[in-house]
Amino acid sequence: MEMLQYGFMQRAFWAGGLIALVAPVLGVYLLLRRQVLMADTLSHISLTGVALGALLGFNPVVGAFLVALSGAIGMEKLRRAYRSYSEVSIAIVMTSGLALAVVLMSLNQGLNLSFTAYLFGSIVAVNEMELLMIFIVVVLALLFLFFMRRPLYNMTFDEETADVNGLAVRSISMSFSIVTGMTIAVSMPILGVLLVSAMMVLPASLAVRVAKGFASAIAIAIGVSLVGMFSGLSVSYYVGTPPGGTIALILVLILGGGLTYTRLGKWLKRKQHGFKEESSELKLFIPRKEVERNEG
Repeated sequence: MEMLQYGFMQRAFWAGGLIALVAPVLGVYLLLRRQVLMADTLSHISLTGVALGALLGFNPVVGAFLVALSGAIGMEKLRRAYRSYSEVSIAIVMTSGLALAVVLMSLNQGLNLSFTAYLFGSIVAVNEMELLMIFIVVVLALLFLFFMRRPLYNMTFDEETADVNGLAVRSISMSFSIVTGMTIAVSMPILGVLLVSAMMVLPASLAVRVAKGFASAIAIAIGVSLVGMFSGLSVSYYVGTPPGGTIALILVLILGGGLTYTRLGKWLKRKQHGFKEESSELKLFIPRKEVERNEG
């Protein structure tokens, strides 16, 4: 392919492929834990890191990385402080982060000229150092998700029971938030700050709806993410559209097509067999013991 002859496109595909392997997995956990707004919040407050990096003269991606990391830790601590009102942590962190970003941007008038690339993503924004950062973060994230898959699974469905059973819920939850923040920060060069959460939420939304089990949901989410990422980068190169927006739109189309196909299949099945099929979406991801207890 012609576009792969260019170094910046090769780096973009490598970076996009790595992000597409880990972001949807985190998205499935976030969706099932009802924390999808966490991804959106961390991506928005990364603007503070971009502005801070541009103001102080270091790589804006490094700034976004540090701010997203701090935001993830702060959000987790606030979530613990407001147990009955966990969404308050999102409002506090997002408001604080965006307010600081606006102030920092006002101190650097020249930042507006290059700010669009960080808002909506740019293929040419990925350099070798950022690709190395992405590789390191993705490897760490995948190792964390692999070795902590069982505790994370138990915490996802019943955090209180997992705590009673002796799991280090606070430490694991904090580590998960940090990994999420790191992944969001390094995804910014391709997807942009405003659309980075789409890579986590949209593939997971389809996977949770159509999968037959938790493992298959992970596999479907990764597959959808890879298709959306590579096709979005290709369309962006040939059409000249921002890669972040293009990737997000393709993921939306895949989500819409998948949901339509699933609903049409169920409708045809009901028409053919003459009965109403119950939705298994929620029951599908409840641990087996919980299902047996409810049915008993």
